[in-house]
Amino acid sequence: MDLRNWAGNITFAAGRLLAPHSLDELRQVVADHQQLRALGTAHSFNRIADSPGELVSVRNLPGGIEFDDATGTVSVPAGARYGELAGVLQAHGRALGNLGSLPHISVAGACATGTHGSGDRNRCLAAAVTMVEFVQADGEVVRVDRTAADFSGMVVTLGALGIVTRVGLETEPTYDLRQDVWLDAPLDSVLDHFDEIMSAGYSVSLFSDPGSRDRIEKIWIKSRDREPVDGTAWGARRADEAVHPITGQDARAATEQGGVPGPWHERLPHFRLSFTPSSGDEQQSEYLVPREHAAAAIHAVHQLDLDHILQVAEFRTIAADDLWLSQCHDRSSVGLHFTWNDDDEGVGLAVRAVEQVLAPFDPRPHWGKVFGLEPAEVQRHYPRLPDFRRLIERHDPNRKFGNAFLERYIG
Repeated sequence: MDLRNWAGNITFAAGRLLAPHSLDELRQVVADHQQLRALGTAHSFNRIADSPGELVSVRNLPGGIEFDDATGTVSVPAGARYGELAGVLQAHGRALGNLGSLPHISVAGACATGTHGSGDRNRCLAAAVTMVEFVQADGEVVRVDRTAADFSGMVVTLGALGIVTRVGLETEPTYDLRQDVWLDAPLDSVLDHFDEIMSAGYSVSLFSDPGSRDRIEKIWIKSRDREPVDGTAWGARRADEAVHPITGQDARAATEQGGVPGPWHERLPHFRLSFTPSSGDEQQSEYLVPREHAAAAIHAVHQLDLDHILQVAEFRTIAADDLWLSQCHDRSSVGLHFTWNDDDEGVGLAVRAVEQVLAPFDPRPHWGKVFGLEPAEVQRHYPRLPDFRRLIERHDPNRKFGNAFLERYIG
């Protein structure tokens, strides 16, 4: 049968999806196969997860969520989805500092690609990782924590070092958030007040619809321990009913708005775990640029004619981290995210146009989304890439976990 990614725009070349039921079985699978890669929730839009051999899922591995009260950390199965983990954490009075837009994605997959949420002080999800356990190419289990000299290179790995089985995460006491949405802010006003707006809440997202040359249609502010600012100061109006990030889609899929306080995990994501976040008939791209270029970069993409292919654009801030292959390595960033209609030719043209206007702002593409930048342009952003290649030599000298994507962009 065909194996496809979440959106259905990629058919994997791998012939089978293996799903071992024990760690020993997984070790044997890894030792016995010449080529294989881990597949999480398949929420990627390029061939980063593909394998010329087999794909393997860790969803069936035994072992639950384990709390360490002394350190405030939690050890979780790699295949757990963030939404599943969040419910358990909440029941224990604990929380994560940040979540992505979707609670449906797996912990290991999100961390491996540098996936992020939003917030001036919030780093990518992988920055919360305190421990990684994985099966390397010879079938041996490797377990490393922050005391390891190369730990910063062993979290955002693009799946190149092995099959991750468990992940340790920082937690904190549970907290509540409220979510307020403001509509129809003039673009010039938003860009003039960009720092003020993006610091107006714990997590803030800006959304632009197709055809919007001069407006930001939605400003989502997720506030923690504070009242939100008055968006009328930016020329916006308060939303009087719930909205979906993509205009015209069912707002019931979105997390509760209107300033109603609720648990962190029911407000930080844009979407509810109980709903399919969208039709899936889409592709996605994202570019992260240095924070100081935010206004100029957002203005530049707003001048493009993307109406025929764009479903929505979202702009978010992310704090810097020290992870070698993170898109926010050593720089605070703004993410410019695009949800496209599922049209390969149209997306290709749109991506080239976006990359051309963003070129002066030093963009880094999201590893798991559609982009067209040349390998040399991508690689120059990662000064620790030679060190990462040495990690691959140590844990997978024959490139068992390699594929064409890694060969092209990692080398």
